[in-house]
Amino acid sequence: MNKPSETIALEQSVPVRGEYDVIIVGGGPSGCTAAAASAREGKHTLLIESTAALGGMGTMGLIPGWCPFSDQEKIIYRGLAEVVFRKSRAALPHDSERVDWVGINAEALKRIYDDLVTSAGAKVLFQTTLCGVFEENGRVSAVLVANKSGLSAYKARVFVDCTGDADLAVEAGARYESGDGDGLVQPSTHCFVLGNTDMYAYLFKLRWKLGGPAKQLRDDPELDLITDNFICTDAVSPDAVGFNAGHIYELDSGDPEAVSAALIRGRKMAEQFCKGLRKYAPEAFGSAYVAQTGGLMGVRESRRVLCDYNLTAEDYVARRSFPDEIGRSSYCVDTHPTSRDREKGVEPSDRYEPYKAGESFGIPYRCLSPVGLANVLVAGRCIGSDHAVNGSVRVMPPCLVTGEAAGAAAAQAAAMELPDIHQVDVSALQETLLRHGAYLHIDQA
Repeated sequence: MNKPSETIALEQSVPVRGEYDVIIVGGGPSGCTAAAASAREGKHTLLIESTAALGGMGTMGLIPGWCPFSDQEKIIYRGLAEVVFRKSRAALPHDSERVDWVGINAEALKRIYDDLVTSAGAKVLFQTTLCGVFEENGRVSAVLVANKSGLSAYKARVFVDCTGDADLAVEAGARYESGDGDGLVQPSTHCFVLGNTDMYAYLFKLRWKLGGPAKQLRDDPELDLITDNFICTDAVSPDAVGFNAGHIYELDSGDPEAVSAALIRGRKMAEQFCKGLRKYAPEAFGSAYVAQTGGLMGVRESRRVLCDYNLTAEDYVARRSFPDEIGRSSYCVDTHPTSRDREKGVEPSDRYEPYKAGESFGIPYRCLSPVGLANVLVAGRCIGSDHAVNGSVRVMPPCLVTGEAAGAAAAQAAAMELPDIHQVDVSALQETLLRHGAYLHIDQA
């Protein structure tokens, strides 16, 4: 990120526009379940979101489908996660029975998240961006935000960082890691939707056989922005296919200029994908057009907060359970290759075998509690984890689970006026989560 060449002194009084028990920043999957979980416990809860809709990558980002919700035997992302999934699946009649790799109707999912959060009693503040925090000795008293009202502050007893990039936690002083051992992060993807597709040809001839056309697109010199053969799709409406395809390497999601350039590149890539698929897969895409591109860049990895416990690849391999676990994950180590991996022909995820039916690993509460912060929790893809296992917990189903746990823990801390979120009674937290349908293995720890 470009460093400023000069600074301008700014002295300004900032109005406090509200005081809450719990404030969640970031309205993606983890933020929505965090807000709902906090509010259902009777806590005065505010959810701050920088865009105009809840849902993050599942809505504004146009991710075409859910990663698996089952361990190949049963749904394991339960509680609020399962509520969201079942309502989302109902909006796609052609996927009404599956529990793994189910498509997403983004507009329906926006309303599902709206209802989830507001029916629980939480307030939502859209188009509001976090600008900073008021912090002293590891305790945050308020967040500074910007919107049409200008700069203002909101106070709370407890805060939950669901920004994905750990913006709140890092502003408050949390330590973090980013990328692999050399700091290289997984590539990003700008998702898009192709309309006017032949759905019969797509569903019954091409859906699981796009590997061949993907290689042809990669090797076509006219499609110079398509540099690899990554392509993942799902039907999102009767005549539209959503695409999670192509990579943009080494994107620093904390650099606004880099993200802006990546969004421009992503829109051009979408047009090249459409052009190439009209050429190499005409039976399904011969008359297709780019119907929509994502309003968010699909960032797979950025900052991971150092927490009281940081999940490791060894935890994944061992199928480890924890006495303080608040959820489980069975998703593979889906770590997309960096540019260096690509040059070497390395697929990092190949180092870890996918789980067999019924296998999963636990996510402990300690992965949500940042070292050195007294009243800030994290949820979503910025929880405590190493580069490899982050490839498993970064996707939407586990983010829904960690969000619900963080919201319930924040509500408990606020209700008991705990001076420190590290003092949360984990047994009581687990009882709350189990009462609302969570799936845990605490008896196996």
